[in-house]
Amino acid sequence: MRQVTMTTLVLVVLLGTGVPGAAGVTHSLKNFQTTSSGVPNFPEYVAVGLIDDIQIDYYDSNTKRTEPKQDWMEKITADDPEYWNRETRINEGNHETAKVNIEILKKRFNQSEGFHIVQRMYGCEWDDETGEVTGFDQYGYNGEDFLVLDLKTETWIAPGPQALITKHRWDHDRALMEYRKHSYTQECPEWGRKYLENGRSSLLRTELPSVFLLQKTPSSPVSCFATGFYPNRAALFWRRDGEELHEEVDHGEILPNHDGTFQTSVDLNLSSVAPEDWRRYDCVFQLEGVEDDLVTRLDKGKIWTNWEEPTDVTPPTTTTIITIIAVLVFALVVMAAVGFKLSRQRTAKRGSVPEDSSELSERLQPGVGAQPEVNKHQNVI
Repeated sequence: MRQVTMTTLVLVVLLGTGVPGAAGVTHSLKNFQTTSSGVPNFPEYVAVGLIDDIQIDYYDSNTKRTEPKQDWMEKITADDPEYWNRETRINEGNHETAKVNIEILKKRFNQSEGFHIVQRMYGCEWDDETGEVTGFDQYGYNGEDFLVLDLKTETWIAPGPQALITKHRWDHDRALMEYRKHSYTQECPEWGRKYLENGRSSLLRTELPSVFLLQKTPSSPVSCFATGFYPNRAALFWRRDGEELHEEVDHGEILPNHDGTFQTSVDLNLSSVAPEDWRRYDCVFQLEGVEDDLVTRLDKGKIWTNWEEPTDVTPPTTTTIITIIAVLVFALVVMAAVGFKLSRQRTAKRGSVPEDSSELSERLQPGVGAQPEVNKHQNVI
């Protein structure tokens, strides 16, 4: 596993990622571009790429070089020796376009001073069993959605008036729309399958998590926290008397850990539950490809809290302690950050970053290799 960078961490906080689809054979290839203006100690342009929410490559305007972020990504040069040089040239062109875009948007929003951020997320999801492919392309500006592509109608959705001029121009450029459609529904899954084949031993493995019960104060919800699982196609939920609960629960997102595994959490509000009824509750973890559920009974003696250690659990390893501390520390960082999340289902709504996000690290560092920019001016807003 390669070194995690602070740039990656910041990108994760800013962008976030959504919970993956439920289909067992669904895969995704996502590309992220972040362009900033006036942000100190941060690259002006960063491009990162993910296969099944695992970081595969990275480029920024300081290093000026696209680099692999998984050892198995280096295999791609066996059949394509110019791959990384080509990706670097693509990112250099995209950087120039992104600089133009951020200046255009500053003018449209009548802004000059301060820091500004333009973000783009694009790529595809595909189902190897059904053959269904979904492409997406979304732009955000300063924490709000700016443009969202609807490939079904082959039009752009403009949440605000500042995006209308771009929407109308891109809607009427049918050649460009056909190029995007082909890129996201044909080329993107083809590249994604190549990456999956190269990283088969890592990407197609199965790992079960460690599960902890956490509670900040005696009156706080009890959080069921699962960390260290792979793949990210998983479910975590509370049950009462064997029935899944849909009320009094708060589901967290599935987030990446520094080691390529994932974490998630689900909170249970017990304010109206009598202590003698706690035994009726349990937390259930389900992982694609694993037949048996991982069930954790709600037991006061197994809860980690800020005021006392659990009495009925095996003492944790040093690694476990560090992980739990990281959860609490990173939660403070996330709550203090200005978050921006783009999700495929959302158009004009702002996203949020979950509170329990500890080992979140090397996730947003993918490259733009899946969809080459044939004309670097085609994405000028």
